[in-house]
Amino acid sequence: MRPLLLLLAILLAPAAARAVESGAVESPRARVTLVAESAAVAPGQPFRLALRMVMAPGWHSYWTNPGDAGEAPALDLTLPDGGAAGAMALPAPSRIPTGPLVSFGYTGEAIFPLTVTPPADLRPGRLYTIEGTGRWLVCAELCIPEEGDFRLDLPVEAAPRPDPDAAPLFRAAEAALPRPLPFTARAGFEGPRGALEITGPGLAPGTVKEAFFFPEAPGAIESAAPQPLSLREGALTLSLTRGPAALPEQLSGILAITDAAGVRGAYSLSVAPGPMPAAPAGLPLPQALLLAVLGGLVLNLMPCVFPILAMKAMALARHAGAGRAALRAESLAYAAGAVAAFLLLGGALVGLRAAGVAAGWGFQFTAPGFVAAMAWLMLAVGLNLSGVFAVAGPALSGGRGSFGAGLLAVAVATPCTAPFMAAALGAALAMPPAAALAVFAALGVGMAAPQLLIAAAPGLARLLPRPGAWMERLRQALAFPMYGAAAWLAWVVSVQAGPEGLGWTLAGAVLVGFAAWALGAAPVGRARWVGRGAAGLALAAALATLPALSGTTPAPRAEAAGEAWSADRVAALRAEGRPVLVNLTAAWCITCRVNERVALETEATRAAFARANLAVLTGDWTRGDPAITALLREQGREGVPLYLLYPAGSGAPVVLPEILTERMVTEAVAALPHPSPRPDDARVGSAMLRRPPPLAER
Repeated sequence: MRPLLLLLAILLAPAAARAVESGAVESPRARVTLVAESAAVAPGQPFRLALRMVMAPGWHSYWTNPGDAGEAPALDLTLPDGGAAGAMALPAPSRIPTGPLVSFGYTGEAIFPLTVTPPADLRPGRLYTIEGTGRWLVCAELCIPEEGDFRLDLPVEAAPRPDPDAAPLFRAAEAALPRPLPFTARAGFEGPRGALEITGPGLAPGTVKEAFFFPEAPGAIESAAPQPLSLREGALTLSLTRGPAALPEQLSGILAITDAAGVRGAYSLSVAPGPMPAAPAGLPLPQALLLAVLGGLVLNLMPCVFPILAMKAMALARHAGAGRAALRAESLAYAAGAVAAFLLLGGALVGLRAAGVAAGWGFQFTAPGFVAAMAWLMLAVGLNLSGVFAVAGPALSGGRGSFGAGLLAVAVATPCTAPFMAAALGAALAMPPAAALAVFAALGVGMAAPQLLIAAAPGLARLLPRPGAWMERLRQALAFPMYGAAAWLAWVVSVQAGPEGLGWTLAGAVLVGFAAWALGAAPVGRARWVGRGAAGLALAAALATLPALSGTTPAPRAEAAGEAWSADRVAALRAEGRPVLVNLTAAWCITCRVNERVALETEATRAAFARANLAVLTGDWTRGDPAITALLREQGREGVPLYLLYPAGSGAPVVLPEILTERMVTEAVAALPHPSPRPDDARVGSAMLRRPPPLAER
C-alpha cells in the first residue's frame, strides 16, 4: 500500500519534477533526486542545486539535530576541476513524536538546496558534469539507512539560462529556510530549567498561536520536553529543559513561530546563555494572598458549592448545642480539611506544570472517571443522610467528619472560579512552588472563614437554633441536594463520555447503593464483618469500572450559543468587521450554566448581539481541550468561566466578570467601538511573522 501511495505522490508532484533532474534513487520509502535550478550554466556564474526527497506516508527523515534519534542527510559532490560547492542548507524542521521520543525532521517532501560555482574558464558548448553520492536515513516504526549516486550533465552557454520548471521548487525551498530573527533574543538557565525570551514589536497574546525552539546542538536541550509558551505585549517566552549534554557557548537553533492566522515562520538565532530571564512582573505575594482569601470566601456563595450547603447546615446546627471546646475543634478540623484540599490541588497543579502539562483550575473534572467517582461519593453522602447506613462520614459529627467535610467542599467547588480567584490563581502558577502553595492555602483559609470565625468566637453559636428532634428531619431532607448533585455529575459524564460512559456510571451507582445497604443492614456483633465485606466488594467492583470511562467517545454537545471556538474563526470574523464574544465553558461548571441561562441566552442579549452583528463562539473545556487551556493561560486565567468580548477588526478583548447579568452583557456590547475602514491587507497578527513573498514578487 505504501509503495502505491508513494507512486501517486510522485505522479501528482508539481511541475518542478520535470525540471533538470537526475535519475531517481527509489525505494518503497522514499524517492530522492538531484535537481538543478538552471537549464544551462555559464562560466563563473553560481547556480543552485537541491537534493529533493519525497517520502512515503508514515516515513520521515532528519534535521541537523535529529532530536532523540536519527541522522541528517548528507551529499558529497564531485565537480570538474576549478568548481566549488557550498554547504547544503536544511529547511526548518518539525517535531515528530514516536512514543516517548521526539525527533526533529521532515515528512512528505523536503528540499535541501546548495550553491555551485563553475570555473571561470569553462568553455561554452561543452557539458558541465556533476556527480554526487547521497546518504539519508528514513524512519517509521523502524529506521533504514539509504544511499545513492546522482549525475547531472548541464550544457555550458555564454549566459546562464534558468529552468522555468524548477523555479517553483526553489522558491518553495527558499521559503522553508529559516530567516534571520527580526527580534531580540535572550536565553538563560537555572539548574535544569531554562527560558528563551524573544522581544520585539508584533509579539502579543493575540498575534502568536504557538512557538517552538529547535536547538542546533544535540543533547543541550531535552528534545521530548514540552516548551510551554507565555505571551505578553511585545514578548514571548519559551520554557526549556536542560538535556544531558553541556550547554554550548552560543545557543544556536531555529525558532518556529505560528501566528494567529496559522502561518508558520522560521527564524535562525544564536544567543549566549546567561542568567534566567526574569519573569514578567505579576501580583506581589501579599496582594495575591489577599485576593486568594477573598476569592475563597466568595466561593462559598458560588453555585458549584450549593450541593455541600447541606453538610454545612448540619455542622452549624450541631454547633448550637456544643461546648466551646467542641466548637473550636470541629471548626478547625473543617478549616484544616479545606486548606489540605487546596494544598493537594495546588501541589498537583504545580507538579503538572513543571512536567509541561497544561493543567488549569478544575483540571480533574475534565476526566470522566473523576466525575463518576464524585457522583458516587455524592450518592453515598445522600444515602448516609437518609439513614441507609450509619458509618461516620463528612456529614456526621466528630473531628474526622468535619475534616472530611472540608475536603469534600473543596472537591465540589473546583468546577468554578469566583471573583478575585482568577487573578490569584494566575499569579500563583507564575510564582515559585512555595509561594504558589501559600496562595492555595490562602484560598482554603478564605473558604473556611465562616468556620474559623466560629472557632475564634464560639459565642456566635448561641445565635443558632438549639438542637432538637427537628435536626433528624433536617438531616433527612438535606439528603436530596446530594442526590441532585449526583444526578448532575452523571449528566456531566454523559456529555464527556457519551451513553456508554453514562451506563458505566449508573452501574457503579447501583454498586455504591448496594454497598450502603449492606453496611446498614449488617447485624450488630461479630457478623457485622459480612456486611462490611459485601460492601467492600461492591465498592471495588464500582472502582473497577472507572478505567472503562477513559476509552469512551464523547457525546456530540450542542454549543450553548453560536458556533465552536477556534482562534482562526475569531480572526476571520474580526477581519469581516464583526465583534466576537467568546464563551469558555464546561458541562461541569454550574456557574457557566447559570450565566448562560440568565445573561447570555435571554431575549435582550440576543437582540443586543443582533444589533451589533456580534458572533458568539463557544469553547467547550469539558474534557480539557489544550487549545482552550492555552487561551485561558494567555488571559492569565486557570479555569472557566471566561468571557472575552473582542471588538471588530483589531484590539485586545474586554474580559467580562465571572458572574454575569443581562444588563452587564448588553452594556458591554453597546460600548464596543465601531470598526474603522482598514487596508485590505490588514490582518490579525504581525506582518513580521509571515513568510517572505515569492522571489518573483520581490
